Amino acid sequence: MQGKIARVREQAITAVRAAQTPDELEQARIRYIGKKGELTQLLRGMGQVPPEERPIIGQLVNAARDAVETELAARRQELAAAALEARLAAETLDVTLPGWGPVLGRRHPLTQVLDEIKRIFTGLGFEVVEGPEIETDWYNFEALNIPPDHPARDMQDTFFVTDDIVLRTQTSPVQIRVMESQEPPVRIIAPGKVFRVDADVTHSPMFHQVEGLYVDKNVTLAELKGTLATMARELFGRRPVRFRPSYFPFTEPSAEMDIQCIMCDGAGCRVCSHEGWLEILGSGLVHPQVLRNVGYDPEEWSGFAFGMGVERIAMLKYGIDDIRLFFENDVRFLRQF
Repeated sequence: MQGKIARVREQAITAVRAAQTPDELEQARIRYIGKKGELTQLLRGMGQVPPEERPIIGQLVNAARDAVETELAARRQELAAAALEARLAAETLDVTLPGWGPVLGRRHPLTQVLDEIKRIFTGLGFEVVEGPEIETDWYNFEALNIPPDHPARDMQDTFFVTDDIVLRTQTSPVQIRVMESQEPPVRIIAPGKVFRVDADVTHSPMFHQVEGLYVDKNVTLAELKGTLATMARELFGRRPVRFRPSYFPFTEPSAEMDIQCIMCDGAGCRVCSHEGWLEILGSGLVHPQVLRNVGYDPEEWSGFAFGMGVERIAMLKYGIDDIRLFFENDVRFLRQF
């Protein structure tokens, strides 16, 4: 019995010292001192040992177990130290290498243009307001003089959440909400995201608009033209502008505003379809029915409204020919601004 204990002890110590990984070490521990290990089984077989030999055998088995546990602890430390050394070697940092300079971020070109538009209009006395991007049919269409059967609804391919809830197709609903909540005069711009079912090199399903509204007594078309001409001059420099008759259901009369082509200076090119002009926004005097819808008396109050796409302004300002560049997050593109 004593020889068997000595033999198992030597085998266990040899196995522990030969373990190359924590898993192998754990297997050695289980084999020799686990619940069903060889040394554990020797202790459980003490009942078959003559009574006079039990103290000696018990001491030998316990001594063997202690020796194995000591070897286990030592080998565990050795393996942990070896693993740490290997990890440190793999993560070695050469402190003699030159450092990496910090990469400076830049404001997105759309943010730059939007901030510039805000600066221009706040300087003219307009207040910046925002509203929800998910709107009811009333605010997005009907209050703007676009009833359910109106053909103008076909001008905007709308994302419908339900029959009565939409992703707003313009920021004009913000104007309705503001007029409902306060008495005139009103002088606001409403920047924000809008959504339409459209996607190509010049259109995106999600884009940004800035719409403006001024309501007071005796507001004229001349004030609209002067305000927008000032805005265009601030954005594009002293470049000729023109107004063309147009149609929008929420303004009457309505007009689109053009600037002289920034590519050819009016000579005619592919960008301006050889016309010499580029359209930048729509505008007009607020339709009397829109004023009635918010509780304003059109006999007492009048106003003008306008709306522009921020992406279009940025494309014209910076000579960008693909709207998708704004959303692809190509660092090479963004670094130019």
